[in-house]
Amino acid sequence: MQGVTLERILTELHAQYGWESLAEKIHIRCFQENPSVNSSLKFLRRTPWARTKVERLYIKLVKRQGAILNRNKEE
Repeated sequence: MQGVTLERILTELHAQYGWESLAEKIHIRCFQENPSVNSSLKFLRRTPWARTKVERLYIKLVKRQGAILNRNKEE
């Protein structure tokens, strides 16, 4: 994931899922109570275990999007 900032990861996840769905997928308070990109970034930068969960979800999203693109190219 070199070159991908935490802010970009969080922004893309929020755009894809929204705060409510993110809070269901990853149970951390920064997604549940008054969520924002800035407050979530502060928390995730200080909390390695939470950042790892967010990065793993992002990787799944990117893989899923890549699989969809490849399938569309084959059709």
